[in-house]
This record gives sequence, structure tokens and C-alpha cells, in this order.
Amino acid sequence: MPSADSPQHPPPNPAAAAFDVGVADKTMRWLIAAAVMMSAVMELVDTSAVNVSLPYIAGNLSASVDEATWVLTSYLVANAVILPLSGWLANYFGRKRLLMMAVVGFASASVLCGIAPNLPMLVFFRVLQGTAGGSLQPTTRAIMLETFPREERGHAMALWGVGIVVAPIVAPILGGWLTTDYSWRWIFFINIPVSLAALFLVQTFVFDPPYIRRGTGHIDYWGMGLLAIGIASLQVVFDKGQEDDWFGSHFIVAMSIIAAVGLVAFIWWELRTRDPVVHFDLLRHRTFATGTSLSMALFFALYGSIVLLPLFMQTLLGFPAVTAGIWNSPRGIATLIFMPIAGFLIGRRWDMRALLSGGLLVGAIGAYMFSFLDLNAGPWSFLWPQLIMGAGLSFLFVPLATITVDPIPQHEMGYATSLIGLARNLGAGFGISLFTAFVDRRAQFHQVQLVGDMGLHPRLFSQAVAELQHYLAAQGQALTHAGTEAFAGIYGEVVREAVAMSYLDGFRVMAALLAAAIPFVWIMKKPHYEQPVVGE
Repeated sequence: MPSADSPQHPPPNPAAAAFDVGVADKTMRWLIAAAVMMSAVMELVDTSAVNVSLPYIAGNLSASVDEATWVLTSYLVANAVILPLSGWLANYFGRKRLLMMAVVGFASASVLCGIAPNLPMLVFFRVLQGTAGGSLQPTTRAIMLETFPREERGHAMALWGVGIVVAPIVAPILGGWLTTDYSWRWIFFINIPVSLAALFLVQTFVFDPPYIRRGTGHIDYWGMGLLAIGIASLQVVFDKGQEDDWFGSHFIVAMSIIAAVGLVAFIWWELRTRDPVVHFDLLRHRTFATGTSLSMALFFALYGSIVLLPLFMQTLLGFPAVTAGIWNSPRGIATLIFMPIAGFLIGRRWDMRALLSGGLLVGAIGAYMFSFLDLNAGPWSFLWPQLIMGAGLSFLFVPLATITVDPIPQHEMGYATSLIGLARNLGAGFGISLFTAFVDRRAQFHQVQLVGDMGLHPRLFSQAVAELQHYLAAQGQALTHAGTEAFAGIYGEVVREAVAMSYLDGFRVMAALLAAAIPFVWIMKKPHYEQPVVGE
């Protein structure tokens, strides 16, 4: 007998079962898909493009690069708070209305960011932009899943996945071009025509399913407050931890404690309140719980690679930013090619668990191939690892996105995609922070090892210093100064080699994580295809 305080969700709505077949008209389905994908990709491209523009923003607004990182942190904090609330917001305002409000808010905040006169105002406007954009990803995904019938969800998730995976790869190229050839402000202004087109398409083609009941139920203010405190503090820890030396900083320790207390209190409250804003009870579905956990783990690995590869190319190999962006694109091209194939195979009723396992294995092989790079690598050295990893991601994201929501009733789809979005956001945050910290720690380890190895062969070391000293002296430097420069040059190469080895360690860890996830795939149940799921 449930207690009065236990979560009470509305009984399965008969309209939900009827709507489970999706939109009848095939052309209308793809028009709806185009409308919502334009909104989702706009937000992803803008988020990634800002990263490459930070030095220019800092210089133009008379700030340091460290201060300018708050342009990223402020957006991510606001975005992370809104993201898990998207399911509740869709039910409260209506999904179509929420999506239109988000697009209008994102575009308006983009204009304000573009005209910001100083850094504090830009950070404030980025908070507004993150608040508006936080609901775009889960809302568009829920609409895609509801628009297509169950047997065509693989095709829908293939299209959605192309945007999700390709956008962060294409965005640095676009951001670098706009920033260098025009101004960093154009990375915000470019959102205006895209948002206007998206708004027109959403208004014209998107509609609410019959089980969305706008403005009903009481508002869980306590839940929202605890979520905001916990997630915002955790996001600050992710973004500023490495910069502030993690738990050597009193600020990071305080934020970590606040995050832990806030999130534990939030979960406790949500499991007891009558109208929760986040439906944790959906995790009772074994497939959904496993798929959500895998989403967190996979975004941990994916965003680790998104951070490591450009840094490896630029800081160690000396690639310009645009060149690094171009040579990150083969992964997106492979994804673009293979995702429709993954969707087709799902439509042919291949076991999604087998496809997902294959995708993880191929992705792990691609990640492991990166670990054979060295400081003599050229642009073409990245081609095959990128293509193989991109192919693996295609057979990873499409089946995972489809099978995870298979047991979820239609009237709970918005809450489910919000939870998945939260898991992905947390996984990406962990991935970026921990891989960055891992590389720094391993670089120190390898530096100590290399210096120790040099000490075992003092004659070779002295010979190398002497040869470099004579070379520098022959170039016109004073002999004494040439000796100092020779020591510094050799030490610089040792540091560079140690950093390179730490990056390769990161790629090996990434490969191991992807491979280790394979057994967990088979915890999920074999998916349904045509049978509507109203409840379990």
C-alpha cells in the first residue's frame, strides 16, 4: 500500500497507446524531424564553437583566458540545471510551447551575448542562453521518438545521432573561421537566421501529443531548488577543478560538499514527494537503467576524446586550430555514412544489443589505434583511427538511443529523455575533467621516469648536451649561453615526450572503458518492435 508521500504518477493514458504508432503521414514525420533537429544542432554547434573563441573573447574584453572560461562555465551550469527539468516543463507548458520558448530564448540571449560590452555582462547573458537551451536536447529527442512508429525509431535516432555526434566536430571549424575572419561576436549572431527557420518549422509542423496536459499538478519548488544547488555546484567542480588544483582548493572542496549534500537531498526528496520534477522511478525498468548508465559511461569516453585529440594536435604537433578541426572531421564523416546503415539494420529487426556490442568493440579499436601515435605524426596519421572510431560510434549511439527508451510508456517519454540527458551531461563533465587531470598526472609520472632513465646513461646525456651546444654555438650563440640553451632544449623535449606519452595513456584508458562496457549491454532486454508499451 503506497504511502501518501510516495510518488503518484497518472495512470497510463489510452491516448498514449494510440499515439505510440507515431505520426501517420511519412512526409510529415520527416518535416517534424527537420524542425526539431535544427533546434538541437543549433544549440550544440554554438556550445562547441565558443570553446575555440575564448582567447579572442578574453583579448577583446580585456580579460585573462582564465577569467574568460566563466563564459563556458556559466552556460554549462545553467544548462545542466534545466536539462533534467525538461520533462516536467514540457508537461507544464506543453511540449511545442516549451520548444518555441526555448528557441526564442536562445536566439534572444545569443543577440545579447553578441553585443555584450564586457565580460561580466557576457557571463550573465550566457546564463540566460544556457537556461533557454537546457531543454532543447531532451525535448527534441522526445518529439523524435514520439513522431516515428516503434519500428522506425532506429531511423529517427540515426538522424538525431548524426546531429549530436557531428555538430561538436564541425563546430570548431565554423567557430575558428568566424572568429579569425570576422569576429567572435558572429558565433552568436549566426544563431539568429537558424533560430528563425527553426521557429517557423516548429510552429508549422510540431504538435503536442494528446497525453500532454498543460499546467496541471502542483509545482515542486523544493525539488527544483535542491536540483539547482546540487547540479550547479557539481558543474562548477567539473569546470574549475583542474584549474584550481582540485581538492587542494578550499573553493572546490566547498563546492563538492554542497553538490553532494544537495544531490543526495534532491534524490531523497524526489523519491518521496507526490509530484516529482524528475521521475527516478523510471529506473525500475532494467533496460532503461542500464542504457542510461551506459550513456553516462560512453559520453565520459567520447568527450574525453573530443578534448584530448585537438589538444594533442595543437599543443604537441603544432597544428593550427582550423587544421586540427579539419582533421577531427573524418570521425564525423564516418558517423554520417554509417548511422543510416545502423538505422536500417534496426528497422530490419537486427538485435540492437548485438549492434551496440559491435559498435563498442569497433570504437574501442579506433581509440586504441590513437595510442600508437607519436610526435612525428602528421595529419594523415589520424585518418584511419578517426574513421574506425566514427564507424563504431554510429553502431553505438543509434542502437543505444533506441533500445534505452524501449520499455518507457509514451506519456513518460519526456521524463525519460530528461534523465538520459542528465546522465550524458554528467558523463561528459566527468570525462572532460578526469581525462584532463589524468593527462596532467601521467605527464608528471612519465617525466620522472624519463629523467630517471637519463640518469642511468650519463655519458649519452652529456654527449647529447655537448653536440647541441656546439650546434647552437655554430649558429652564432655565445658558448656559455649555448650550453644553457642546450640543457633547456633537451629538458623541453623530455617534457614534450612525457606529455605525449600521457595522452597515449588516455587513449588506452578510453579504449579499455569502451571494451569493458560490452558485457553490460546484455543486461538489457531484447527490444519490442510493434507492440505499444503503455505501462509495465
